[in-house]
Amino acid sequence: MSKKILVTGGTGYIGSHTVVELQNAGFEVVIADNLSNSKIEVLDALEQITGIRPLFEKVDLSDAQATSEMFDRHGDIKAIIHFAAFKAVGESVQKPLEYYRNNLNSLMNILDNMRSRKIKNMVFSSSCTVYGQPDQLPVTEETPRKPAESPYGNTKAIAEDILRDFCKVHPEISCIALRYFNPIGAHPSALIGELPIGVPGNLVPFITQTAAGIRKELSIFGDDYQTPDGTAIRDYINVVDLSEAHVVAINRLLEQKAAQNYEFFNVGTGNGLSVMELVQTFIRVTGVKLPYKIAPRRQGDIEKIWADTTISNKELGWEAKKTVDETLLSAWNWEKRVRGL
Repeated sequence: MSKKILVTGGTGYIGSHTVVELQNAGFEVVIADNLSNSKIEVLDALEQITGIRPLFEKVDLSDAQATSEMFDRHGDIKAIIHFAAFKAVGESVQKPLEYYRNNLNSLMNILDNMRSRKIKNMVFSSSCTVYGQPDQLPVTEETPRKPAESPYGNTKAIAEDILRDFCKVHPEISCIALRYFNPIGAHPSALIGELPIGVPGNLVPFITQTAAGIRKELSIFGDDYQTPDGTAIRDYINVVDLSEAHVVAINRLLEQKAAQNYEFFNVGTGNGLSVMELVQTFIRVTGVKLPYKIAPRRQGDIEKIWADTTISNKELGWEAKKTVDETLLSAWNWEKRVRGL
């Protein structure tokens, strides 16, 4: 009997790619998503890729009653991967209350149900935003967290604190927080990828939509940072590599191999690339011209960050494998398929 995993936000970008890897690894998946930033058609694509249609529950996880009723329908959940959250840094600065309410209430509603229903394992989708602008690079798991630069980042830091405190008093429950750096790219099938509703908040969909002619030009936010070319530096990780880290983390929990019942790991490549380097790489690998302009810095953005992945490589036995070239090409292939180009 395959083990059932609840994936919240499973029709979203990282969630959908993780569902593929879970199903390929033999898990049964139930997705819970309110479709606020994703489309139901993702289920068709997941079925096309894996041959299996995941179970689906349309639910707002910040609603305690609706969340409890969803758990009533699935009594055999063995572990949860919690992605569901509002996630646009810039928007969170404008709508702090909505971000705190949604991102934290949904987590606490899930933890309530884990406690009452004796579900023992959770992998949480955290973020490198919890490090703020670090004093030293690269960041390790020992790097002190700093006040987040945005309400979005702060919801991730507070969520980690909630998990840590919750696990302290519930030794029977184990949680792993994965601190992602910047996920980009799409599944090699080009059947799923990053498809934001409205204007993209992330760089790569903005690049691919501009290349496809949907956007007039790409805005690069800030060219006056203290970096070699003046643009911000990030650690861009292929979304399939990132998804595989979740399967590894789930297995670590189910096999009871965690060193303690609350752990956190950096999930990145260990390489920092500037926004301009990423744009130029996209132009080189696709051969597509990309009109861009320099815009003012965006509120809430940090200057530079990249990961030291030594601990996740060693402890999880996981590492990022895909190159930036193939990752950007996969994002472009996905965009072309969506637009019928």
